Formats: sequence, C-alpha cells, structure tokens
Amino acid sequence: MRTFARWLLAAGMVFAGLSHLFWARKEFQAQVPDLVTEVVPIDKDGVVVASGAVEIMLGAALVVLPKERRRIGAILAAFFIAIFPGNIAQATGKRAGFGLDDDRARYVRLLFQPVLVAWALWSTRR
Repeated sequence: MRTFARWLLAAGMVFAGLSHLFWARKEFQAQVPDLVTEVVPIDKDGVVVASGAVEIMLGAALVVLPKERRRIGAILAAFFIAIFPGNIAQATGKRAGFGLDDDRARYVRLLFQPVLVAWALWSTRR
C-alpha cells in the first residue's frame, strides 16, 4: 500500500510540476504571495517555474532513489509546508485560480495541505 501511495504521489508531483511549466502557469501565479517577490529578486512567473522544477525533481526522486525515500519524503513534506503560505495568500487575497473562486473553496483547500504532508511522510516510511 505504501509503495502504491508513494508512486501515486510521485506521479502527482511530476504532473503538478509539468503544469507549473506549461499549461497552468497563470493559475499558479495566483498562489505566489506578494511578499515573495518583494523580498526575493524574482517575479511570480519565476517562482512558479522554479517550484515546478522542484516538484518534478522531488516526484522523480521518490521513484528513482528508493534508498533515499525517507529523506525525500521529509524534504517533500517540508516543501508542502513551505508552499502553504501561497495557499493562505490565495485564500486571504481572494485570488481565483484552479476553480477556487469563492472563499469557502479557498479555505477548504487549506485543509488538504496537512494531508499532503502526512502522505509524504507515511508513504516513504520503511
């Protein structure tokens, strides 16, 4: 079961990463907090492209580095925590994206981030 969950998470990460790079760049830009671009010399599109590349690498690593799966799982969990402020910014800024066009949908989505953290940690345990 853990192996299936890990592979499913890996596929999801690669898919999400590719969507960052190609067909959903504008949608993901709605999640980038304004503070990020004020502090770091990079625009929102650059943040989206960089995070997409990281997602692809982490997803691939879950599959191609089986001896490092616990470490990759911890890094992935930390990544999910690191991007959580983007989800909060989308909710509090009332930014539409991915069909999240009302407050309820944006706030319900916040509840799923801890699920992703737990999934990353659980699926990579030995």
